[in-house]
Amino acid sequence: MSEAAERPMAAESKGEAPARGRLKGRRILVVGGGQDERDDPDPPMGNGRAMSILFAREGARVAVADRDESSARKTADLIVTDKDCVGNATMMAADVSKPADIKQMVRQASEIMGGLDGVVYNVGIGGGMGLEGSTPEIWDRVFAVNLRGAMLTLQAAMPLLADGSSIVLISSIASMKPGSRMPSYDSSKAALAGLMRHAGLEGERRGIRVNIVAPGLMDTSIGREATRGRPNRAKTPVPLGRQGTGWETAYAALFLMSDEAAYITGQILAVDGGMTGLR
Repeated sequence: MSEAAERPMAAESKGEAPARGRLKGRRILVVGGGQDERDDPDPPMGNGRAMSILFAREGARVAVADRDESSARKTADLIVTDKDCVGNATMMAADVSKPADIKQMVRQASEIMGGLDGVVYNVGIGGGMGLEGSTPEIWDRVFAVNLRGAMLTLQAAMPLLADGSSIVLISSIASMKPGSRMPSYDSSKAALAGLMRHAGLEGERRGIRVNIVAPGLMDTSIGREATRGRPNRAKTPVPLGRQGTGWETAYAALFLMSDEAAYITGQILAVDGGMTGLR
């Protein structure tokens, strides 16, 4: 491990940095804003929950959507009780494998908040180890959630988004290099890049930006479960010497959602400790 990797984590990496009002007045829908804790007795902060809380700390009104209603409600409750949140939150249940749920989710979020200035699609499932373990049913289910759900969300949201809005799709570095060993997951996440570029073209005349955040090895409940199933995952050599946190994914999404990224669209930002760039 390098000397740099031994430094204490930054306040941002732990979700402890002070807010700066970077999303003041924004109305943002976070799809997948709950958290799958996988029965972890002490779950770390996941990507979706971290983004929802961070956006609210930075002044946004956040609509938290998740298939698990109780998990979405917990995220919204954490926002309401967080002393650092100056924005607020509402929640709704939606299963993105069901097209009708997506239409209702986007419409409801827009109606409750009086419009939309941003959308994050933070949903991903996998299944089928290797080509031999992949079936048509697994393939179709994964693509329905990871890719079709994203397309339908953007289809419903684009007419409602204010000019100058931002869309962030959460992918994975598995879309850029082999790693998950699940062809359906890797392929569906890679296909998000094509969707991102098309949506960016459709949104360009209205200044609607569309980008991707691609996390690497993250210390989340889902990541920990993956490590239990494949212990050598924990030994993966990460240039910065550790796995990432949900807060680090959230800060990348915050940057792309904010006016600091006003001239950035059609890009993939890897949050991976250097795995794709240096390994």
